Amino acid sequence: MVEKITIVNVFVCKICGEAYIGDKAPSRCPFCGAYKKYLVKGKDYNDTGDWDVELNGKDRANAERALEVEVSNTIFYKCASKKTPKLEGQKLFKILAKVENEHASVWKKILKLDKVELPEYDACASEYKPNLEESHSREERAIKFYNQAASESSNPRLKEIFEAFVEVETDHLNLSEQRLK
Repeated sequence: MVEKITIVNVFVCKICGEAYIGDKAPSRCPFCGAYKKYLVKGKDYNDTGDWDVELNGKDRANAERALEVEVSNTIFYKCASKKTPKLEGQKLFKILAKVENEHASVWKKILKLDKVELPEYDACASEYKPNLEESHSREERAIKFYNQAASESSNPRLKEIFEAFVEVETDHLNLSEQRLK
């Protein structure tokens, strides 16, 4: 019996720079959640300049605010994943924390920071529904901010990241909307 050999590729996300191994590109980056359109075969990827972005004053302020948003959301979701009693909620908030943390990592690279501290946070609810409601509010604010920042940016790389994160945060918003019904 001859085994079929699966051709495995390396795909790189143009938004976060992380690599994925698989026979085909996933529908979303497993790290930052960016849509498939941002995933390229590793052999076709060149990150020269992706993280060496010239920031004018407005772009720097928006990138710094984006970092604050993502750090805040990361620590909220980590808290919610620990306190929510339902297993489905724990898993949902845990993966959201990972994705938001990856977003923070993108802004850390853009801002050329060595490290980003995640402060302690314990102000989330111990019930699923209030955490979903808070998640919904956070995602709405992030989407609004990222849309505004994308429209204000004249830098194509920053605009691309802001727009990609609008799509990802909209997915997150849909997750909470579905569960709040």
